[in-house]
Amino acid sequence: MKIKNLTSFLICILIIPFTYGQEKGIINNTNSPHVKLKSINMGECVWTEGFWAEKFKIAETAMLPYMESVLTGEVGHALNNFKIAAGEKEGEHQGMKWHDGDFYKFMEAKMYIYAQNKDQSILSELDEYIRIIGKAQEEDGYLQTQIQLVPTVDRYDNRRYHEMYNTGHLLTSACIHKRITGQKNFLDIAIKHANLLYTIFMPEDKKYGRFGFNQTQIMGLVELYRTTNDEKYLKLAEKFINNRGKYKVEETPSTKGYPIGDMVQEYTPLRESSEAVGHAVLALYYYAGAADVYAETGEQALIDALDRLWTNVTDKKMYVTGALGQAHYGASTNRQMIEEGFINEYMMPNMTAYNETCANICNSMFSYRMLGLHGESKYADIMELVVYNSGLSGISLEGKDYYYANPLRVIDGSRDYEKMNTEFPVRQPYLDCFCCPPNLVRTISKLSGWAYSKSHNGIAVNLFGGNKLKTTLLDGSNIELTQETNYPWEGLVKITIDKSKKDAFDVMLRIPNWAENTKIMVNDEALNLTVEAGKFAIINRKWKKGDVITIDMPMEITFIEGHTRIEEVRNQVAVKRGPIVYCVESPDLPQNTNIVDVYLNSDTLLQAKYKPDFLKGVTTISAELLLRKNSNEEKMYRTVKKPTFETYKTQLVPYYSWSNRGQAEMTVFLPILWK
Repeated sequence: MKIKNLTSFLICILIIPFTYGQEKGIINNTNSPHVKLKSINMGECVWTEGFWAEKFKIAETAMLPYMESVLTGEVGHALNNFKIAAGEKEGEHQGMKWHDGDFYKFMEAKMYIYAQNKDQSILSELDEYIRIIGKAQEEDGYLQTQIQLVPTVDRYDNRRYHEMYNTGHLLTSACIHKRITGQKNFLDIAIKHANLLYTIFMPEDKKYGRFGFNQTQIMGLVELYRTTNDEKYLKLAEKFINNRGKYKVEETPSTKGYPIGDMVQEYTPLRESSEAVGHAVLALYYYAGAADVYAETGEQALIDALDRLWTNVTDKKMYVTGALGQAHYGASTNRQMIEEGFINEYMMPNMTAYNETCANICNSMFSYRMLGLHGESKYADIMELVVYNSGLSGISLEGKDYYYANPLRVIDGSRDYEKMNTEFPVRQPYLDCFCCPPNLVRTISKLSGWAYSKSHNGIAVNLFGGNKLKTTLLDGSNIELTQETNYPWEGLVKITIDKSKKDAFDVMLRIPNWAENTKIMVNDEALNLTVEAGKFAIINRKWKKGDVITIDMPMEITFIEGHTRIEEVRNQVAVKRGPIVYCVESPDLPQNTNIVDVYLNSDTLLQAKYKPDFLKGVTTISAELLLRKNSNEEKMYRTVKKPTFETYKTQLVPYYSWSNRGQAEMTVFLPILWK
């Protein structure tokens, strides 16, 4: 009996370190039973050169230091709010109701930077923030400075205060901190807060049943469950899903001041949903949280709904840049008021497109989770589309100015920005609604964690970029890879096996949906392998140190047209090369040219040229455009005859890089004259 117990003990000793070593992913899905592609640990993939290495460096040296100066100073005031709540500073709360959550996202971004650069000063800064936050927390676990500092407002009394949004980012940030540092000081704050949440929201109650509409708390609760193994957090996450659509949609004191129904995903139960409605950020956070719950429970009704919703979003309500949220104000198909979100299918305005940066980032977050659940490369295609286009467009090239909305066409004088609260003619150094900047910066900072996933017997290459990977496969064997490429400007990728097990395993290579006729070789030899755009190409073999995989993706310049039901782009095309969507910007046109007078000649010779000293290094596309000389700028309608055009040779630039040369007009879609 003693021998048997000793054997069991030794087995446990062997298993524990391995398990711990596998549980430091951005999403800790190592033990999630319904995930096909598992996360690598944070810090195991490090950008070394090229596009994302440069963006990461800007995040490390410019984006985060500048954001820190804003959020810890008088302008952003976020840290000051915690100091006041902690009794360490005099003053009043400043900032939006969800400002605590913005600070948690900023902290999370710093953690991802630390995971790669191991700068100990970052840990010291985080420890000080955590100390202040912990001191600000109420004895029973409650934590939201805006409520704590406004005595006329009660806890969980009105959902417009976004308490659940702040909760979700607190829980997620604390879990990430624990995984990266091994410390529990932040996690203890999160657990204390989540326990209070459980006592209030787990019992059946109509008031609280309709409360949790901004669904970041679902993701946070699942990550807390994965971090602590306490099932009550998973059950509470599931409870928040079950409550949506369960109660009668009506105005009550707790809903006053914020739209109800479709706007906040409470009209139709998730399991019955087939159309994305309402606020785009709220919807996509909700879907991402539900995907996390499914990863643990495997409930078929959940994944069926998520499959329908993902398809509806990406096939019928998504812009060519991967952006989401067609309108600032409008109505759902159920004729309910919405803001910053989805309207009818195929209704895709360009100039008034809202496309909040957070919504675009959430699109990639949801798709990353779906990639894990299904193991299909089409989800990584959406991740890539977003991060290269509608994600990066939310921040300036130097990393200090921001856009909240990301339209596809901008015309001088067409919008009254004085009447708008989130749209601006140029990027802003600070946005009063500061949710998007830290969301985008934390995504740039953590993107190397999305580059690879672990399959049941191998490794999946999700994103391309110069990097080094050192991780363990799911069987515990070591693997090291080096990826070399000038992607996205060139389609050639070289992956070298630096270390691997002797037994055969899979290397899954994502072939982007645009990459027709891609060729793959190993050690300069062609493979008897089916290579299909939009799918993973899987190579199973006994690998050895020094093996080199070469992926050659043709970077053709293509015209992209919209579905025939998208009236706003009929007879227009967008230009795309690889994952990059291009635009025409007024600095590249003759002075006083209106962007709406720019046409594309179908016979023009389009040529790509990399310019290392232009816009921080981009590939531009030279083209011969046609400039209309007699457009209608006077009347709503007028008689017209055949217009006259003059040719003009110029360049198109990546969409993400627009508005970095002063205030400008811009368009992604161009009317085309076919010859």
